[in-house]
Amino acid sequence: MTTATPVTGDVRTVDLAVTGMTCAACSARVERTLNKLDGVRASVNYATERATVHVSAELGDDVLIERVRKAGYGAHVRGEDDEDLTLMRVRDLRRRLIVAAVLAVPLCDLSITLALVPSLRFPGWQWLCLALAVPVVFWAALPFHRATLRNLRHRSSSMDTLVSLGVLASFFWSAWATLFDGHEPGYWVGFGPTAAGADAIYLDVAAGVTTFLLAGRYFESRSRRNAAGLLAALDALAAKEVRVLRDGVELMVPVGELVVGDRFVVKPGEAFAADGAVESGRSTVDVSAVTGEPVPAEVGPGDRVIGASVNREGRLIVRATAVGTHTQLAQMTALAEQAQARKASVQRLVDRICAVFVPVVLVLALFTLGGWLITGNPVRDGFTAAVSVLIIACPCALGLATPTALMAGVGRGAQLGILIKGPDALEASRKVDTVVLDKTGTVTTGRMTVTACHPAPGRSRGDLLWFAGAAEAGSEHAIAAAVVTAARAELPELPEIGEFTALPGLGAEAIVDGRTVLVGSPRLFAERGITPAFDVPVGVAVPVLAAVDGEPIGLIEVSDVVKPSAVAAVAALRDQGLRTVLLTGDHEVAARAVAAEIGVDDVRAGVLPADKARVLDELRSAGARVAMVGDGINDGPALATADLGMAMARGSDIALRSADVVLVRDDLRVVPDAIRLADRTLRIIRGNLVWAFGYNVAALPLAAFGLLNPLIAGAAMSLSSVLVVSNSLRLRSFDGSGDEERLG
Repeated sequence: MTTATPVTGDVRTVDLAVTGMTCAACSARVERTLNKLDGVRASVNYATERATVHVSAELGDDVLIERVRKAGYGAHVRGEDDEDLTLMRVRDLRRRLIVAAVLAVPLCDLSITLALVPSLRFPGWQWLCLALAVPVVFWAALPFHRATLRNLRHRSSSMDTLVSLGVLASFFWSAWATLFDGHEPGYWVGFGPTAAGADAIYLDVAAGVTTFLLAGRYFESRSRRNAAGLLAALDALAAKEVRVLRDGVELMVPVGELVVGDRFVVKPGEAFAADGAVESGRSTVDVSAVTGEPVPAEVGPGDRVIGASVNREGRLIVRATAVGTHTQLAQMTALAEQAQARKASVQRLVDRICAVFVPVVLVLALFTLGGWLITGNPVRDGFTAAVSVLIIACPCALGLATPTALMAGVGRGAQLGILIKGPDALEASRKVDTVVLDKTGTVTTGRMTVTACHPAPGRSRGDLLWFAGAAEAGSEHAIAAAVVTAARAELPELPEIGEFTALPGLGAEAIVDGRTVLVGSPRLFAERGITPAFDVPVGVAVPVLAAVDGEPIGLIEVSDVVKPSAVAAVAALRDQGLRTVLLTGDHEVAARAVAAEIGVDDVRAGVLPADKARVLDELRSAGARVAMVGDGINDGPALATADLGMAMARGSDIALRSADVVLVRDDLRVVPDAIRLADRTLRIIRGNLVWAFGYNVAALPLAAFGLLNPLIAGAAMSLSSVLVVSNSLRLRSFDGSGDEERLG
């Protein structure tokens, strides 16, 4: 395999649509051709018909396109009209298939019947059969011949070379026998006057093989288009127009004119044109098409909304925070397309095999013919065996085995809110046996919440929240915000505060209704010499004490609440035989309380952000294959260190860039779903490769020894490709339930 020239300096990425490729050998040839250019690193994917080229900034697109054209293929920079071109190719194949089938059926019926029943032969019946075969061989099969001529000009070969040689050899052998063989009238191409020669109906072979192969290629192309359509469906969710508020007036404009900071209106039933924050209005939003989350989300002022999700009820005014290619939907689609363009290591091996497979088959076909002739067998029998070898050996299924499964798996994952960045993530998931879960923001909500109130004797819950909520209203600390939120939820209003003093790391002090209120940690109360008349609980909750004029009035428990989905997610991971570890910087008591609640196997507490990657290295050194799930900036190194990094989409940009898999839904149950989807995709790839390799290995000897008729060989080859693509498309039914059928 040609090694790509290292790309140095300023580098850009070009996506080319490559036309004319018909097998993995073609994609390997285009890849070698591009990689011979200085400053170019290219990867060509046969299934997606695209070339992803990393090229030096000074090298123009026209140079790349011309290089591909010189190799005998078409190329252009990918654009929005590529879907139309794909549809045109599918329709062209359908037209050729219809013509081939309409002519091949009477040709086969006529020639077989007259071959087996000589008494039914009529003058000129051979010419009628030839006339029926000509359009099939020279128009319907034209794509095969055209590709073969292109290959010959470039001294190369592909599966089309095998098909074209087999079809043309069958036709011209039959035509020669009809036109120049000196047999008496009524004697038919290789047939005697009896049915003894009924195994050499070569016009039937030419027409039948063409029809079978066109049928296989048509259904294969349509299935590949359906697989790629999973991502096209995501892209189609995006709104095309938006109601922008300009000077208080609603204007309907193309979505491309929307900029960050614009305010736009979304009415019930309409999709959000961009990511944004709600400024006014309340509604429920259906995000299922984007994140896979089945339950509509309640949104109001300040809440974040995702582009392409659907407003179900009220009228909302939204301020755009991300537009165009920066929206979550656009980034999901782009990353998923990049994942499809990348190659798994097993696919690179397949490409190398396919690149040398066709020349080897051509040599094998010649040896087959020579072997039959040397051993004294009739030319007809040797010719039949050689044609069968040419047709049965086409490596279509081999080239489609991996990329079609990747297309379907990555596309289905994107629909479910699981964004797989590439095949390397799938391959890593196969070996994972330990899942490390970051606590804050991943297992827990990342938002402090009041979980309990304990008023002192003689005090009420309302008193406690009234004083504590008012005092904490002057603070911006997350714990203070939780107390204020709880107080405002239960009380009609909070009093205004006088003087306010923040006590960093300890709490706050304020004048409320003319009285001095102290709110903070047990350490603050100890420093002030205030002893509460009740026990301070030790555990997951953060204790917030409150005192008025030096008299303790109660305690408020504040904690980072565990996500409702965490328990089910950990249980699902354990059911899959995976060990779970909770990783946190919190103290041991709090960490073990969360661990006990969700049921993890091990806890690593008190770990500083800089040491998280070291903990993962220790686990890997002990023989574990580790998947890391995180969301924060401090999780970036750990995600990059893990064998499989999985980041929550609402996390930091650093975490998202470091991860192999991005979990779009804010639901931990997608973690086992993602691992299960990756495992299922890998099993389908392995099943496809076993079938494709096994088919070629088993079929070639049968063909060489004359045990396969060319018609049967053509049908089997086409069926092999269709089976591989159909098996891959079974991934579209993946629903994350864990009950999917086992695959072979």
